[in-house]
Amino acid sequence: SSSPGRAGEGEGAAGPGRAVRSSRVPSPVPCPAAMTLAVFFGCTFIAFGPALGLFLFTIARDPLRIIILIAGAFFWLVSLLLSSLIWFIAVKASDPQDEPLQKGLLIFGVMFSVLLQEAFRFLYYKLLRKAIEGLVALSEDGCSPISIQQMAYVAGVGFGLMSGAFSMINLLADALGPGTVGIHGDSQLYFLTSAFMTMVLIFLHTFWGILFFHGCEHRHWWEIMAVVVMHLAVSGSTFCNPLYVGSLVPSYLLMATAAAWAYVLSGGSAQNLRRFLLCLRSGASPQLGS
Repeated sequence: SSSPGRAGEGEGAAGPGRAVRSSRVPSPVPCPAAMTLAVFFGCTFIAFGPALGLFLFTIARDPLRIIILIAGAFFWLVSLLLSSLIWFIAVKASDPQDEPLQKGLLIFGVMFSVLLQEAFRFLYYKLLRKAIEGLVALSEDGCSPISIQQMAYVAGVGFGLMSGAFSMINLLADALGPGTVGIHGDSQLYFLTSAFMTMVLIFLHTFWGILFFHGCEHRHWWEIMAVVVMHLAVSGSTFCNPLYVGSLVPSYLLMATAAAWAYVLSGGSAQNLRRFLLCLRSGASPQLGS
C-alpha cells in the first residue's frame, strides 16, 4: 500500500518540498519561427524556382541576354508605375465611401494596367528591333549575335520576373510572421495559391513575349490581340478569389495553350518533340535534323 505523500509506481516520491518526476516525455511543440520559415522558402521556390532555372541555364552565361532581361524588367516596371499613378489619382478624386465605384475603379485599374503593359511590350519590341540593326552594323560578318526569337524569350522572362517579384514580395514578407494563416476563417491555402499563381504568370509572360514579338515581326496583328485577350482573361480571373479554382485552373490552361503555340511558332513540331523524348529515353544526345 502507498502511504500519503508517495507517488505511484514509475514516479518519484512526492512530499513537502519534493517534486514529482514523470516518466512521460512531453511531445515536441513546433517552433512558430520554423513554421513561418518553411512557408516563406516553400512559396519562394514554388514561385521563382522554375524561372531561376530558366535564367541560370539559358540566360546567365550571355551578357547580352542579361542586359535584355534587365531592360525588359525595367519596361514592365515603368508600365506599372504609370498605371499605379493613374489609379491612385482616380481613387483620390472619387468618393471613398462609394463601394461600387471603388470596385469599378479597381477593375478599371487592373484592365488599364494590362493594356499599358502590352503597350510597353510593343515599345520594347521597337527598341530591340533598332538594337538588332545596330548590332548588325557593328558586327564583322554582318549578322546579329542574337535573333529576334531569342530576344523575345529573354524579354518575356524579364517581364515575368519583375511581375512575379511585385506580386509576391509583400506576401513573402508577411509569410515570415508572426501570425497564423486562416485563423479568422479564411483560406489556409492563400500563400500557396499565390505562389502557384505567380509561377504561372512568369511563364505566361515568357510565352506572351514570344507570341507578341512574332506577331509584330510578321505583321500578324491577331497574334498580338490574342496575347492581350489572354492577359486580360488571366488578370480578370483573379477577381474570382478567394475561389482560387476559378483563377488557377483557367490560368494554367491558358499557359498550356500559350506554351504549345509559342513552341510551334519557334519552329517546334510534334515530330521534333517525339525525337527529343526518344533521345532522352535512350540516353543519346539529340541531333539536328537535315
